[in-house]
Amino acid sequence: SILDDHDHVFGVKIRFSSEAASEQQVVAGVAIQLFTLGIPCIYYGTEQSFAGPEESERVYLPGWKGGDHADRYLREAMFGPVHPRRAGLGGVPPGGGLDPTLPGFGPFGTAGCHCFDADFATYRRIAALAAVRKQFPVLRQGRQYLRPSSIFGLPFAVRGPGEIVAWSRILSDEEALCVVNAHGTQTRGGDVLVDAGLNPPGSELTVVANTAETAAGSAGGIAHPIGSRLPVKRADGKAYVEIRNLPPSEVLVLVNHP
Repeated sequence: SILDDHDHVFGVKIRFSSEAASEQQVVAGVAIQLFTLGIPCIYYGTEQSFAGPEESERVYLPGWKGGDHADRYLREAMFGPVHPRRAGLGGVPPGGGLDPTLPGFGPFGTAGCHCFDADFATYRRIAALAAVRKQFPVLRQGRQYLRPSSIFGLPFAVRGPGEIVAWSRILSDEEALCVVNAHGTQTRGGDVLVDAGLNPPGSELTVVANTAETAAGSAGGIAHPIGSRLPVKRADGKAYVEIRNLPPSEVLVLVNHP
């Protein structure tokens, strides 16, 4: 599964973060890649929230968003060359050199600027999610079920845009519940169904990933910190957990067998 890539064969040729509500909104998309069926491919720069040229520059750029050769704006140089190499054999080492007539074309309109930052909050969020995926085979190999949610006491249903999106991966007796706040600017929550057979009365789910906590570097004031346990509640034969105050574009992962 691909979120960003160097071609964008269909649709406008811009990165996800070019028109995102925040730097971390792309993490919600990457979480869907990492924790749903398929093989995730994270394109370079997605983890740095690369967004192409600065918004103020785009009006001057030929082909921005869909003209001829618009995919050039998907190919920023992450490690900051001041100039690209010359075309053809003229740029091949050892004899080839740089082309001083062209800028190095780094992200956000930069040239000569190294843009790989392992301490960047988006990078740390994605790295934490990838580590959890590696730790729990259920997140890679489990069957997949979209989970209805209840908000404001309404019946359980699959919610529309801007509400929390939840799904389970199930492998044998293991259930991993993935929850994404699909709203880019507002906090969300709800009651989310889980498997009643795998989570009998008295069961709990343990939080193993919380991207808001990862970005903040501490659990202070953050709902559902890593290691906390949510009781599985029951009503009308349904089993569910209560998710509250999930910040915009943030992600939770909970498991029944930590």
